[in-house]
Amino acid sequence: MADGIKGWARLIRATRVSYWGLGWALREEEAFRIEAVLALLLVPVALWLGDNGVERAILLMSLFAVLIVELLNTAVEVVVDRIGSERHELSGRAKDLGSAAVHLSLIQVPVVWALVFFG
Repeated sequence: MADGIKGWARLIRATRVSYWGLGWALREEEAFRIEAVLALLLVPVALWLGDNGVERAILLMSLFAVLIVELLNTAVEVVVDRIGSERHELSGRAKDLGSAAVHLSLIQVPVVWALVFFG
C-alpha cells in the first residue's frame, strides 16, 4: 500500500470514502437520486412480497444492481469529463456503453420481479 494505512484504519477510511461517494451521487446525479428513491420504495415491497429468503434476496439484488451500475456509469462519465471537454468518438462510446449498462440493469428489475411472482 502506497499510503501505509492497514487493517482497521484502512477499512474505516474506505467506508468513509464510500459514504462520501454515495452522498455525492445523491446530491449531484439526478438519475441516481431517482433510482435510489425508487429502490427505497421497492425494498419494503420486496421484503413483504417475497415468499422466502431466496426470493427476497433476488428481488433486492435486482434493485441494488441498478444502483451499482448507475454508480459505475457515473464514474465512467466523471473520468471521461476529467480527460477533456472536446468531443471524441471513444469518449462518446464509453458514455454510451455505460448508459446501455444502466438501461439493461433497469430492464432486469421488472423481468426478475415477474419471474419471481409469476414464473
